Amino acid sequence: MNNLNWLAVTPEILLLGMACLVALVDLFVTCPRRRPTYWLSLLSLAGVAGLHLAHIDNPASAYAMQGMVVTDPMSHLLSFCATLAVMASLVYAQSYAGDREMLKGELFSLSMLSLLGISIMIIGNNFLTIYLGLELMSLSLYALVALRRDNATATEAAMKYFVLGALASGFLLYGLSMMYGATGSLDLSEVYKATLTGQINKQVLAFGLVFIVAGLAFKLGVVPFHMWVPDVYQGAPTAATLLVAGAPKLAAFAITIRLLVEGLINTATDWQQMLMILAVLSMTIGNLAAIAQTNLKRMLAYSGIAQLGFMLLGFVPSVVSGNTVSAGNGYGSSLFYILIYVLTTLGTFGLIMLLARPGFESEQISDLAGLNKRSPLLAGVMAVFMFSLAGIPPTAGFYAKLAVLQALITTNSPLLLQVSILAVLLSLVGAFYYLRVVKVMYFDEPVDPTPLNEGSQARALLSVNALAVLVLGVLPGGLMALCARAITQSLAG
Repeated sequence: MNNLNWLAVTPEILLLGMACLVALVDLFVTCPRRRPTYWLSLLSLAGVAGLHLAHIDNPASAYAMQGMVVTDPMSHLLSFCATLAVMASLVYAQSYAGDREMLKGELFSLSMLSLLGISIMIIGNNFLTIYLGLELMSLSLYALVALRRDNATATEAAMKYFVLGALASGFLLYGLSMMYGATGSLDLSEVYKATLTGQINKQVLAFGLVFIVAGLAFKLGVVPFHMWVPDVYQGAPTAATLLVAGAPKLAAFAITIRLLVEGLINTATDWQQMLMILAVLSMTIGNLAAIAQTNLKRMLAYSGIAQLGFMLLGFVPSVVSGNTVSAGNGYGSSLFYILIYVLTTLGTFGLIMLLARPGFESEQISDLAGLNKRSPLLAGVMAVFMFSLAGIPPTAGFYAKLAVLQALITTNSPLLLQVSILAVLLSLVGAFYYLRVVKVMYFDEPVDPTPLNEGSQARALLSVNALAVLVLGVLPGGLMALCARAITQSLAG
């Protein structure tokens, strides 16, 4: 534990160094499209992703920074996927940001710093480390949302995000301080041992647990802590929206695992009930509110609330069943679900940016009218993403929902059987507004009949994105096994 073990945090060190280098290099770039900065950022992120990929199959857990961080299969998998998500976000955002005077060094360096915060959250093994990572990620995202300083809507969204994000951080920090008061330690393994003995102040522990769950719910954006999500998604520039809606969800999943499962599994009977209520409320309100939306980004915001509620269901059967096999199935299905959700979210917001042009954001559902006649490729890609979000086979979203439902049903719990039935019914409700988008693209007349000239990079990435959603729907076994193995090995370590 006394060894700093710098090798274990090599990806984070590289990311920090390259973020600083990108900020410096951009000072000398005169190209208005920032091509040197753009390619340097992508190459840096590719190097970071390569370091994580090289260790995904390593079952051993390594502690670093005197035990304040831990690198394990789950951390490498999540960090690798988060890095790819930020890379894809920058590719999608290049043309969009260039047309709106957002293509500056700040966009790239802040994106990399937000990824650094995400990585620190993922590998955090101490309350302080997790909180520092959370603040680094949050502050970078606040600045990204406010990057268009001359846009009143974006500034308003940034203010809302900042105020409510600060409130969420306060909830989480207060809960962590109460947990420290109850257990006498900031280290997750020591907290686990303290809760195992039972010789702690249980009232303080329960009080802190409530605030921790509330803080996590804010960061996940689930009901009733969802009020910031629709306003920020709609008001922020779409490039910033994607950076908020994509990779940070992986970090929120990671700290939920770290705090509730690794540190507080002995209080599971308390937090699993709270997560079940949050999940049911999120699926209900998210799906019903999305039906009434005409703004595509706002609809996707409420859709995301419902999707994350569905993901939380995977945390429940692991506790009810009380065995390690089901734990791997439950948490593994949630990990698979969040990865597929992020993959689909990248494509949907990427397509919105591709359809936008100077002075036109393409944010209304009606803006997609007749898209099939203007660009059959883009219409087909968007249809794949909508089918995946709705959970229609053979897309990956179908198998993701099926995996979570299987984890619920195999517990043989009457309560969870009822919850699974409710989840299926609410998914049918959600299918309405997803299929409405497909109907508008294929059966409505286009307002602007001119053909679309898509950017080559973004078009190619969208095609790969949609193909990945289809392939993972037909052949989900490899990724699902990887998720279950990563969770099981990480919790065992």
